Amino acid sequence: MDAGALTAHGDERDAEFYLTALTYAQYLWQRGLAARAILKLDRALLSDVRGHETELRDWPLPYEAMAWFLRHTPPDVFIGNPRVHFQHLADRMNEPRREQRRWRTWACWALARAVRPEFPDDPKHLVEEPSLAQITAKLTAHGMPGETALWQAVLAKAAR
Repeated sequence: MDAGALTAHGDERDAEFYLTALTYAQYLWQRGLAARAILKLDRALLSDVRGHETELRDWPLPYEAMAWFLRHTPPDVFIGNPRVHFQHLADRMNEPRREQRRWRTWACWALARAVRPEFPDDPKHLVEEPSLAQITAKLTAHGMPGETALWQAVLAKAAR
């Protein structure tokens, strides 16, 4: 599997793209490419899925997979700094569905902070980091039905 799997979808970022991005993330993870696998989970999370798709019943938004990848990346495998990655991505998000995609990214930032607290923020990138309450409110406003509860459950588990 390679990047052609995603580009084959053209401009579509629908449920089929979502499933391809999840599959590609798993493919990369199995090959020890944790940082690239996380980027593909990003692609899945930023897909244009609305909540009714059958793919989501079988494969919910990958908040749990993101936390699992962050927690289980071996120390000798490159992962970069996920906290900074999500901070930059959220702050620089653009259309389409800017707010939904932005708050999903902040939700992953919160997961990264909970799972891997040793990663520092980027002191050169001045951005107001949101509170968990803000993320909750914005995910509820811009996310899919049930998304906030899914993220909160993963976050609670990750913080243990």
